[in-house]
Amino acid sequence: MAKRDYYEVLGVERGASEGDLKKAYRRLAMKYHPDRNPDDKASEEQFKEVSEAYEVLSDANKRASYDQYGHAAFDAGMGGGGGAGFGGANFSDIFGDVFSDFFGGGRGGARGGAQRGSDLRYTLELNLEEAVRGTTVNIRVPTLVNCKPCDGSGAKKGSTPSTCPTCGGAGQVRMQQGFFAVQQTCPRCHGQGKIITDPCTSCHGEGRVEEYKTLSVKVPAGVDTGDRIRLSGEGEAGTHGGPTGDLYVVINVREHAIFQRDGKHLYCEVPISYTDAALGGELEVPTLDGRVKLKIPEGTQTGKQFRLRGKGVAPVRGGAAGDLLCRVAVETPVNLSRRQRELLEELRDSLDGDSSHSPKASGWFEGVKRFFGDL
Repeated sequence: MAKRDYYEVLGVERGASEGDLKKAYRRLAMKYHPDRNPDDKASEEQFKEVSEAYEVLSDANKRASYDQYGHAAFDAGMGGGGGAGFGGANFSDIFGDVFSDFFGGGRGGARGGAQRGSDLRYTLELNLEEAVRGTTVNIRVPTLVNCKPCDGSGAKKGSTPSTCPTCGGAGQVRMQQGFFAVQQTCPRCHGQGKIITDPCTSCHGEGRVEEYKTLSVKVPAGVDTGDRIRLSGEGEAGTHGGPTGDLYVVINVREHAIFQRDGKHLYCEVPISYTDAALGGELEVPTLDGRVKLKIPEGTQTGKQFRLRGKGVAPVRGGAAGDLLCRVAVETPVNLSRRQRELLEELRDSLDGDSSHSPKASGWFEGVKRFFGDL
């Protein structure tokens, strides 16, 4: 049976680049791989055909011969270097990349190289005043630091790690899986290429120990819940001489007894007496900078909002400070004396029948009448 054109097998043009070849091969190899198509002879044959085509076309010399002579370039006597099979280095390289997921490893693992330490997260609780004005706080953070006796090597002082006998220091081992071979991380040294035969007694060969660090954190004015402060190099120590990770301090602002915050604006509810709402007056309201006078006009209704400009929060990233918005809540008098009740009854009698004193009530009752009239 005549073989199909290798370019046709991979579905690429004759001038395809190495990247295009690799991409096409990965897609088809994953599609027809025997592990994904168990007991499917047709898929197995297609997998072999795709692999053979890629081994030839990914090798510059073999590809040149194939482009000139076709499949005849690999027949006996043509000097093409023998038949295309599954022993080529190029095939093994790409195969290790593609199927690392199947076998728990691959070519991308670090071979004894340094690894960066993990980043850490710390939640910092602040009250509203601290968040608005800024502060400096000390925090205590558990982290992993380099073991001092072994200087992070994991080996006992006076000894050094030895080359892993399983992988010969490569950090990878080659495994034969049926008719193909793959590379995976060495199970003995876990990709490091070295093993510790005489571990440090302080860190037990880990190279790192857990320790608490006390750090001073400068919190800028205007931070809010969810903001992060990055402390570079204050995370976990890296392994095998790798760089230290970072520490991210995440802000959480506690609820305040008086103010609610929305971005750069503050809100509060101000209770006023029935008489002050009716007659008008002046009262003190709190701000984060102290008390200020607020003038209440006569006839003020519950829900009326007064804006105090610039009494909010200055944003942490710059810009004008927000406002403080005070919402009025008119309190109904309670625990009245007999005389107070008499006075209120006189007031009610004097207001009875005159809707001009209750603009909201008269409008509401008119709306109710229209509603029932429409029914």
